[in-house]
Amino acid sequence: MQSAASLLEAQQRNALVARSTLCEALGTALLLAAVVGSGIMAERLAGGNVAIALLANAIATGAALYALIVTFEPLSGAAFNPLVSAALVVQGHAARRTLVPHVAAQFAGAIAGVWLAHLMFDLPILQTSLKVRSGLGQWTAEGVATFGLVLVILLGAARKTAALPAVVACYITAAYWFTASTSFANPAVTVARTLSNSFAGITPGSAPGFIAAQCIGALLALLVARYLLRAAR
Repeated sequence: MQSAASLLEAQQRNALVARSTLCEALGTALLLAAVVGSGIMAERLAGGNVAIALLANAIATGAALYALIVTFEPLSGAAFNPLVSAALVVQGHAARRTLVPHVAAQFAGAIAGVWLAHLMFDLPILQTSLKVRSGLGQWTAEGVATFGLVLVILLGAARKTAALPAVVACYITAAYWFTASTSFANPAVTVARTLSNSFAGITPGSAPGFIAAQCIGALLALLVARYLLRAAR
């Protein structure tokens, strides 16, 4: 039989996982509310100027991402991204027992965030995007965007870089502009954005190509990060 001390330790571990899972759900929901909500607001106010709309969307997303990482990082790691969560587990920066609940929370939170954005802007909550995002350029862009995101996170986490939240937020803001896909770089975000026929949307049929490219980019980033960190020792 387990001792009282071991039972208490198990309960404490479970409580920590539950708390961190809730944080991942909340953080991802707020991130998607920012992504989709700022896209809707930008499109309404830009008067048809897509460049201005994209700039507003990028700035709002980057600012929200920085705030959310700083807020939730001590509690959950603030991955808000299944591929980032998996990479952090592989590199030993997160516990394996958190991976499945965190990934589930990220997908659920992302969808909830999209619905929240629709509610805020008096749009039908349940909808599907009609915006096609497909082709070699788009897929390459998603691979590049995800590669860079995962790489900066893994290298920053290994060195315990204090500025990592700002680094990630700046990277995503820039990637909105230097990638043809506007840098989804996140399977949970991609799935959730299929449920919004707005500025930030993507058709369900385009999502598999994006997700495949994201997985390839994340895997390459993991391999490169492991090589660079091993070579630096």
